[in-house]
Amino acid sequence: MSDLKFEQKRSLSRREAADLLTALAGVLREGGRAELDLGSGVLGLRVPDRLHGEIEVEVEDGKIELEIEFTWPITPNETAAGPEPATAPARKSTPAKPGRGRSTKRAAAKAA
Repeated sequence: MSDLKFEQKRSLSRREAADLLTALAGVLREGGRAELDLGSGVLGLRVPDRLHGEIEVEVEDGKIELEIEFTWPITPNETAAGPEPATAPARKSTPAKPGRGRSTKRAAAKAA
């Protein structure tokens, strides 16, 4: 069981999705203690200098799902395990594994 879970599902226009991602980018860029306005409330986060990122694209049942997920440790003295900075060579894209379940943690933009 997680210590805290916030999940928000709603229909967005393309502009609203872009505004949400822009706000999230600002929080990540600023780092430290940051607040993200989610419309229904404000989420306060401590964002470290290093974190782990994952992007997943899934095409299934006539829909495209794009998930963008960032993880980092709660304690400030730890660093998130993850790939080296952007100077590392790009990874080759591979097809999704069959039967893979959907993630419940997400900061995602969904395209219909």
